[in-house]
Amino acid sequence: MNNFPPPPATPSHHLPTAALLERLGSDAELGLAGEEVEARRLQYGHNVLPEYPGKPAWLRFLLQFHQALIYILLAASAITAALGEWVDSGVILGVVLINALVGYIQEAKAENALAALRRLLASSARVIRAGVKTTLPAADLVPGDMV
Repeated sequence: MNNFPPPPATPSHHLPTAALLERLGSDAELGLAGEEVEARRLQYGHNVLPEYPGKPAWLRFLLQFHQALIYILLAASAITAALGEWVDSGVILGVVLINALVGYIQEAKAENALAALRRLLASSARVIRAGVKTTLPAADLVPGDMV
């Protein structure tokens, strides 16, 4: 949900505090009122980054074979098989399969670790809303909140 207006001529971080509060329609002492928070949440959405679906497991496994060195090894395996060197061809294919399996397992572990970090780093913020200081999940912040 990217409903943000075009960027203003003067970036927000260059403005004095009073001008910034006026631009955001906020109050330094009271923060935003409840109905204004809801209106801004409807306009801008939640303060979260979109999560994109990952690649399916079968595709992640097949992508382990999408490397120049693997193509060379597969060609070498095909050539040795064509020459009747079945043991050499099998060893080369075995190395390729082991490499793909190890790469797949490492990639899966890395994705699981990143997902665990994402869950662990659920941040929160102290804000002033309607004159009351409160702690909220960062996902509930809206533009103009007094953090």
